[in-house]
Amino acid sequence: MGNRFPARDRFADGAQFIDGRLRPGTSGRTHAVVNPATGDELLTYELAGAADVDAAVAAALAAFPGWAGATPGERSDALHRFAAVLAERAAEFAAAESLQCGKPIKLSTEFDVPGTVDNAAFFAGAARHLEGASAGEYSGDHTSYVRREPIGVVGSIAPWNYPLQMAAWKILPAVAAGNTIVLKPSELTPFTSLMFAQAAQEAGIPDGVINIVNGAGADAGERLVGHPDVVMTSFTGSTAVGKRVAEIATATVKRLHLELGGKAPFLVFDDADLEAAVQGAVAGALINTGQDCTAATRAYVQRPLYDAFVSSVAALMETVRLGDPFAPSTDMGPLISYAHRDRVAGIVDRARGYARVVTGGAAPDGAGLADGAYYRPTLVVDAAQDSEIVQSEIFGPVLVVLPFDSDDEGIRLANDTPYGLAASVWSRDVYRTGRATRDIKAGCVWVNDHIPIISEMPHGGYKSSGYGKDMSAYSFEEYTQVKHVMYDNTAVARKDWHRTIFGDRL
Repeated sequence: MGNRFPARDRFADGAQFIDGRLRPGTSGRTHAVVNPATGDELLTYELAGAADVDAAVAAALAAFPGWAGATPGERSDALHRFAAVLAERAAEFAAAESLQCGKPIKLSTEFDVPGTVDNAAFFAGAARHLEGASAGEYSGDHTSYVRREPIGVVGSIAPWNYPLQMAAWKILPAVAAGNTIVLKPSELTPFTSLMFAQAAQEAGIPDGVINIVNGAGADAGERLVGHPDVVMTSFTGSTAVGKRVAEIATATVKRLHLELGGKAPFLVFDDADLEAAVQGAVAGALINTGQDCTAATRAYVQRPLYDAFVSSVAALMETVRLGDPFAPSTDMGPLISYAHRDRVAGIVDRARGYARVVTGGAAPDGAGLADGAYYRPTLVVDAAQDSEIVQSEIFGPVLVVLPFDSDDEGIRLANDTPYGLAASVWSRDVYRTGRATRDIKAGCVWVNDHIPIISEMPHGGYKSSGYGKDMSAYSFEEYTQVKHVMYDNTAVARKDWHRTIFGDRL
């Protein structure tokens, strides 16, 4: 499992992209990017500090008037060129993403990269379609209309599980609407965010519009969120860190978008297509090694199907192939790091005291896997609803299955966590699924499927999963300021309403 992407050569000038060029960080600290499949060091770079964040924000602030003043058509044309550059570089992006994350190359090639290209194409079109209320004489004496204007410099923070897609989700709607941005990716996975900004520059998007700072959250992240020249923060990550981001953003009255943790229920009614539900559960639980905030984590199965579902899921999980992320036959790669694998293993190990591990529950011992952060697909049953493994976000290849009896009970259990990001319901009965989609409190509810996303539809949560939307026109609108403009049509100097302030009715 060698180095398929020459990171040391590509980022020899540094891992910060500020005002159109790579440069080293100035925090005085370094970070080693490690291939989680092998433990090999890929790149050691200088982390960003407060001075780098300040420089990136200054570059974005300087670039804002020109980019905001471009016509929607001009921004659209630039984003269409950007989408074309991304498509041309698809193989390189996929290799870099698989190397730094441990993703199977088939996932990077068929999901992450094409999804990002499509997102760029979508927002290229959206740039020309800002909508507002119709102009009209709503008061009778005035004409009113709505302007949507860029808001300024956006400071966004993205996680390590989908570095390329998260860079796109943060950057594209912001710049399509005429804003400039500073993005802080996870320091664990800097490659594809930097490549994304370089591709934008190649497409003709001006320097300073897109800036990338790679640094630790306590240093670069908190400085970015609290910066007085940053007017909006969009954060994707854990609920715990999201609360800290909200605290800092509130102090400077920033607009805030939070996409936080998830604990997606997978609700199987007794009339569901069992084979489809089994296939969907394994795919939905194991995508990206379970490191997905919308992954299927809690399967509630109505009792007549419960035993068959458990045995079938266990059998299918045991066929999943772990291996070299660059091998076309590999189904599942490692977790992002050894520390994260140990955290996942700890949750499963503690569950042995109150639940039963049907399959998995350990690191694999196969040849070529011992040096990586691998963990076997894991199925757990007999857990209580209030247990850690049911209530806490695991972020690994672990599925918990619980039975239920009535439809009321199934929907109640599906809603019984602090999270509300995504869910799925499985049934052939349109009335059952209709009720479930209404009653489940989640930002996305799939019916007879779990995981697919599309650029045209929003992604975001309820409850402790945050607020605001990524993707879609709903996301685009969040990066605009709504202004009401009102023209007097009477040409009368003294208006009748003035008498409420001085004088009598005319």
